[in-house]
Amino acid sequence: MNQEVLVLNSDYEPLNVCSVRRAIALVFLGKADILHTEDGQTIVGAERTFAVPSVVKLRHHVRRPLPELKLTRRTIFARDNYTCQYCGTVTKELTIDHVIPRRAGGQATWENLVTCCRRCNIRKSDKLPHQVGMRLIRPPRRPRYTPYISLTKYILGRQNAVWRTYLPTFADFPES
Repeated sequence: MNQEVLVLNSDYEPLNVCSVRRAIALVFLGKADILHTEDGQTIVGAERTFAVPSVVKLRHHVRRPLPELKLTRRTIFARDNYTCQYCGTVTKELTIDHVIPRRAGGQATWENLVTCCRRCNIRKSDKLPHQVGMRLIRPPRRPRYTPYISLTKYILGRQNAVWRTYLPTFADFPES
């Protein structure tokens, strides 16, 4: 029961990702309807059996202000799809690199931070990429789309075939 469930607003806008337990509680309390279930998976309760939901839709509209996308390690990793922006390696041992080093006036901004593997980070050191013969796969920039769900959950959710139907597509994020 550790799966995650996509929660949609009444207008089918993605709002949140919650646990199966929370989603079943929303359905049981009459606050949400199940749109998709996990194939063949059920949870047996004291009085009835519940299908394990994959996507639920709230019955009443929830108004939320547009969230601000914060600059954090996690959002940089998600934006760069957990890939070194110099060599294209996908690894768990990633670091954050300043394209323009801090000693040269580089700031901690969306346009100056990229995901980097340890090997490339050591090779680049505190120099500019062109000084060591390195090039970025794509220039870093602030994502234009700010999802209500976290950026990490949005990128992972794009890999779920059922969720992909409800998550908007934006050029900022690679298709899976």
